[in-house]
Amino acid sequence: MDFKIPHFPSLQYGTVYCIGRNYVDHIQEMNSVQTSTPVVFLKPRSSIIHNEGTVQIPQQSANVHHEAEMVLLIGKTTRNASAGQALHSVKGVGVGIDFTARDLQSRAKKEGLPWTLAKGFDTFAPVGPFVEYSENINLSDLNISLTVNGDEKQNDSTSLMIFPPDEIISYLSHQFTLTPGDLIFTGTPKGVSPVQTGDKITATLGDELSRIHVDVQ
Repeated sequence: MDFKIPHFPSLQYGTVYCIGRNYVDHIQEMNSVQTSTPVVFLKPRSSIIHNEGTVQIPQQSANVHHEAEMVLLIGKTTRNASAGQALHSVKGVGVGIDFTARDLQSRAKKEGLPWTLAKGFDTFAPVGPFVEYSENINLSDLNISLTVNGDEKQNDSTSLMIFPPDEIISYLSHQFTLTPGDLIFTGTPKGVSPVQTGDKITATLGDELSRIHVDVQ
């Protein structure tokens, strides 16, 4: 794949950080437990695809779910940032879909193993176009929606996040050095559901701030 970021060609994709269990209703629908600190996992760069791309259901899974999310693009090297400083690191914002092989994830959870195989397949991290972030964009008050074949499955606000964007960035920066081109998937609201071959999926952030369409194959 081309590692250059559309709309920000001076940047290359870096690490893909993802936050789990960041919306109460999604935690409940998954019969999970809320945590006191963010749940963090990673995806490889090979999982990234763009608008009008095709999501490939892997042979290893019979139960792949969609998870619409707000995605942050890091624009500068960041280490040990306070919550008050954190948003200065954001270069862009867009919509993304975290695809999950739920059967593999459930098995990993039962065995106390990492989620990497369930989350990291090729094409499992579609990202829409990024728009330049400014203080005029309230990251804690944006709508996230997703439709499958025109039927609405997810529709909620980032205001429902347990850990808001500034806290997520601050937390991550105290564990890792964030670098320009890194992506942060900030968690999904309720409404996740299985996808099938032939599905057409559209996810939107804000009032058409960022939009992505993918086909499932």
